[in-house]
Amino acid sequence: MIEQIAPLLPLGQQALFSGFAVFLRIGALMALIPAFGERVVPMRVRLALTLAFTLVVAPAIAPDLQDGQTFVDLLGQYLLPEVLIGLALGIILRLIVLVLMMAGQIAAQATSLSQILGGATVDPQPAMSHLLVMAGLALAVMTGLHVRLAGLMVLSYDMLPAGQLPSASLLADWGIGQIVRGFALSLSLAMPFVIAALIYNLALGVINRAMPQLMVAFVGAPAITAGGLLLLLIAAPSLLELWRGWMSVILDNPFGVAP
Repeated sequence: MIEQIAPLLPLGQQALFSGFAVFLRIGALMALIPAFGERVVPMRVRLALTLAFTLVVAPAIAPDLQDGQTFVDLLGQYLLPEVLIGLALGIILRLIVLVLMMAGQIAAQATSLSQILGGATVDPQPAMSHLLVMAGLALAVMTGLHVRLAGLMVLSYDMLPAGQLPSASLLADWGIGQIVRGFALSLSLAMPFVIAALIYNLALGVINRAMPQLMVAFVGAPAITAGGLLLLLIAAPSLLELWRGWMSVILDNPFGVAP
């Protein structure tokens, strides 16, 4: 019986080798990706998700992996490159969440809601920012984020082959470009609140100049709070839809340039 099983041993070793090589990249990526990599997700759940994504991705790229002779050769060839690639991809995908977080912080600061409605969360942020982030993550998961991530993991091996260190200049240009566009998008998402706050403060200044005896601070504080909440209610669906479109572009082509 042992002689009959012996021909299967090389296949088992190749499967373990492929799975471990894929696990290195996906494990680093899962620490940072939106929704599944959040710090509020228990570590055991993240480990189970990492193993599940590994089982999905490994069969698709196993033929392209070279079979290591020993475990030491495997570590020497794949450990550092795969972890670096996974972290690089994870940082860019984490930017998708940071865009909503920054937009919420800018909007809350502009409408004087950053201190009044502050929230004590894992990542300290205003309640408006926390609401946008949670709503965005829920929207992403509902629209098939797990399927898009699995496809991205498979396609990443075409752009960044396994076992090869990525070019530092390529990662620098790619990362800087995505960061610039992420900051631009976050400011664009918060622009309705910034414009509303500017108009409000100009009107408040005119009223104060016309009626110096009126204590505009007592009148204006409730107005800007109510106006900010009302604007959030009206604008949030459109802002999240715009953000989801940008996220789709990143997931479809993380190595390209998002509009």
